[in-house]
Amino acid sequence: MVLASIKTCAAVTWTAAILGTAGCGDLGHVEQGRVVAYDKQSKRVTLIREALNNSVPGILPAVTIESPSDPEEMGPVPAAGGLLVLDSVNRRIVVYDRATQSFKTIQYTPLEERRNVAKSPGTPVIDKAKKTVTVYATREKTLITFEASDELLAMPSDTWRAGDVVRYYYKDPGRALRLMNVTKTDLSKSG
Repeated sequence: MVLASIKTCAAVTWTAAILGTAGCGDLGHVEQGRVVAYDKQSKRVTLIREALNNSVPGILPAVTIESPSDPEEMGPVPAAGGLLVLDSVNRRIVVYDRATQSFKTIQYTPLEERRNVAKSPGTPVIDKAKKTVTVYATREKTLITFEASDELLAMPSDTWRAGDVVRYYYKDPGRALRLMNVTKTDLSKSG
């Protein structure tokens, strides 16, 4: 609870600092979302913007923005992934399907669930021989293995990984002036 309060306070401070440096002109805007693609060559980030309503995985269509031209205005490079929701209570997964540029909801029956796993064991495991996928549910601290169809196994492997959450400030909707990797920034050490 305290960590959540610290993160919220740091996020509000970060947003206020951005708006404070904007001057008296156009104050710009702040958006936040989960990264579904990152092109290292062009420094373009594609993300699903967060919805105000937690019952939906995000806002479509995905948006692509240019990273800040000044490297000092960008935090750690974001990792991309297609996993948006992993709900072990209702046994459903929502992923971003790049091929259709839409959300895909997958109901699953667990073959194995290991609860109280303090930390993710790493990248998701796609076992084509056993026709299973193993993913980690961060909120529930649960490692889940479920049977996957050939269609699901054919999806890119990063479909089963959650991309980083980023927050960015912009005046031009296609270009971030500042970009913060919320997932990889330890907000408890700020301030």
